[in-house]
Amino acid sequence: MVSDELDPDLAELAAAHGVATGYRDGQRRPVRIAADVVIGVLGLLDVDAATPAARRAALASAREHVRLPGTVAVRTDAPYPLPGPGVLIDEDGTSRPVEGAIPAGLAPGWYRLELADRAVTVVVAPPSLAAPDRGWGWMLQLYALHSAGSWGIGDLGDLRELVGWAGADGAGAVLLNPLHAITPVPPVQPSPYTPSSRRFGTPLALRVTDLDAYHRAPADVRAEVDALRPVAHARIEHDRVWAAKRSALELLWHADGRPAPDGPPDLVEFATFCALAERHGARWSTWPPGLRHPGAPDVAAARRELAPRVAFHAWVQQRVQEQLARARDAGRAAGVRVIHDLAVGCDPDGADAWALQDVLALGVNVGAPPDDFSRQGQNWGLPPWRPDRLDATGYAAYRDLLRALVRQADGLRIDHVAGLWRLWWVPPGETPDRGTYVHYDADVMLAVLTLEASRTGALVIGEDLGTVEPEVTEGLGRRNMLGSSVLWFTRDPDDPAQPLLPPGAWPESSVATVSTHDLPTAPGFLRGEHVRARAELGLLSDVPAEEERARAERAEMVALLRTEGLVGDDPDEDAIVLAMHALLARSRSRLVLVAPYDVVGEPRQPNLPGTVDEYPNWRLPLPVSLEELRTDPRVRAVVEALRGR
Repeated sequence: MVSDELDPDLAELAAAHGVATGYRDGQRRPVRIAADVVIGVLGLLDVDAATPAARRAALASAREHVRLPGTVAVRTDAPYPLPGPGVLIDEDGTSRPVEGAIPAGLAPGWYRLELADRAVTVVVAPPSLAAPDRGWGWMLQLYALHSAGSWGIGDLGDLRELVGWAGADGAGAVLLNPLHAITPVPPVQPSPYTPSSRRFGTPLALRVTDLDAYHRAPADVRAEVDALRPVAHARIEHDRVWAAKRSALELLWHADGRPAPDGPPDLVEFATFCALAERHGARWSTWPPGLRHPGAPDVAAARRELAPRVAFHAWVQQRVQEQLARARDAGRAAGVRVIHDLAVGCDPDGADAWALQDVLALGVNVGAPPDDFSRQGQNWGLPPWRPDRLDATGYAAYRDLLRALVRQADGLRIDHVAGLWRLWWVPPGETPDRGTYVHYDADVMLAVLTLEASRTGALVIGEDLGTVEPEVTEGLGRRNMLGSSVLWFTRDPDDPAQPLLPPGAWPESSVATVSTHDLPTAPGFLRGEHVRARAELGLLSDVPAEEERARAERAEMVALLRTEGLVGDDPDEDAIVLAMHALLARSRSRLVLVAPYDVVGEPRQPNLPGTVDEYPNWRLPLPVSLEELRTDPRVRAVVEALRGR
C-alpha cells in the first residue's frame, strides 16, 4: 500500500482529526496510506479535504480553534492545567471555582466545567483499579452448555449451576462470551460478536422455567410452556430455540396479565425497536423513512400503535436483566467473578445502530489492515464510534454502555481493546486494504472505563492479541487491567527463532489461556484439525506446508512440556492437554482460564475466521452435558492442576 507523498496541509489536517497517514505493520515496517483514502476518511468526519483550497480552509479553522476538547480526562492524583478560570460542577450540582487548573484530590466522577465561552465534560478517574488477585477460572461459550434444564442452548440457569460448583472447586472467575441482545426476528444472528445491542441482554439465555411468571402461571399454562421445549440437536439451532422461547414468553406474559413495565427511556426505545422490527423487518435501514431514527416523526405514533408489543419486549428484557443479576449474585455467593465480554461493535442494522446513529459512523466498517494472514485485510461489518461525536456528547453513549455491562457482572473483557486507541476504518464501498486508522482519545476512553469499573469493583481484561502498539499493553498494565496471553502465541520476540516462552517468563499482568474462540482447541491443535478444516473448505493455498507447520508446532509444544517435566517420552492426547494446563498454572499470569472445549476432547474450534455458513460457527455444543462436565475425569484432573494457584 504505497502512495504518493501527502502534501503538508493534508498531513497536518489528518493529524488534527486523528486520521492516520501511515502505520507500522506486524513486522514493524512503515506503511503509507494513499492520499485519496485519507481525504475520503476526513470527509466521513465532515472535514472537506477534497481540494487544496478546501484543505487550507479546514486547516485554518482547525488552527484557529485549538482549545480544550469537549471532554477531558483528569486523574484523581494530578492537577489538570486550564487556559483560564472556570466553574467546576459535580454530579450533585455542587460548584466550585477553579483558576488555572483542575486540582488534584477530586472525588472520582463526572463533572461539568463551565468556561467563559463553553462547557466541557470532565471525567475524573482513579489512576488505576485495584490489583487483581492471582487465581483461575473457566472461559465459557455459554450457548454451548446443555443440561437437563436448558432448551437447546446454554442458558443462565446453566451458568448459575456452573458457578456454584466452580466456586466449590476453588475457581475465582467465569468469563462468558458476549450475552448481548439479538434482534428478535428470524433469522437470528448466531455470532455473539455481531449483536443488535450491546446495552441489553439476549433472551436466548433466559431459563424460561426459572421465571417467577412461570411459577405463578396456572398448571395448564405451565404444561403448555413445557411442551414447547425443543429437543437438543448436534448443532445449536438459534432460530428454533428463539421460536420456542418466544412462544413460551408470550404465554407467560399473557398469563401474568400482559404487564406494561415502566422502564427507563433507553429500555422503551429498545423495546420500540424490537416491535418495529417485528412489523417492518430486521433491517431498520429498509423501514419507511419516518421510522429510521428514534427521533423521526412517525416513531411516537408507531409506539402507541404497537404498545402491546413494546410492553412485551420491555417485559422480556427486564426478565433477562433479572436472571443476569441472579447469575452474578450466585457467582458472588460462590466466590466467583462473572465476567462479561464486550464485542467490538454492533450490527449496522441493529437496535444500537438505530438508537445511537448520531455517534456512530454508519456506512463505515471496522476491520484490520492487510497482514501475513489476510492479504486483503479484514472487514468485520461493524460501524465504529465517531470520535468527534463522542467528544461533543461527553462520551455519554460509551459511558452508558459500560454502565449497563458492569451492572450485570463483576468483570468485563474488552474484545480488541486496541480499539480504545484506534480502529481501522473501511470506508463505504471500499475493500479493507483501502482503509486507514482513525485515532480516539485513549486517555478519555480509558478514564471512562477506569471510573465505571472502579465504581462497581469490576475486573477489566483487554484482548490485546495480534498486532497491537506497545502503548496498548502498557496502558492496560498501568491501570491494573489485564492483557491476554495465549499458549500458542506467547513467544520470545527478542529471539530470532521466537520460541515458546517458559511459564516463568509469561507477563504477570495478563490472563493466560490455551486458546481462544477463533483459534484451534487443544485437541484440534494436537490433531491438526485446524489445518484439515480449512483445507477441506479451500481456504489454504499450500496444504502440505500448513500440515508440516502444524506438526512442527505440535513437536515444539510437546518439547516445552517435556522440558518443564510435565510429560514423558510418549504422552497421549489427554496427558498433553493436562500438561498444557499445568503449564498455565505455573505461569506468572494473574489469572488462568480454562475452556471446556480444550479439556473434554472437542477438536472443532467454536469459530473459524474467514467463514460464515461453510462452517458451524457458534453452533457447536459441548460433547458432554453440564452434569457430565463436572464429574468428567479429565476436568477433575485439570482442576487439581490449577487449584494450587
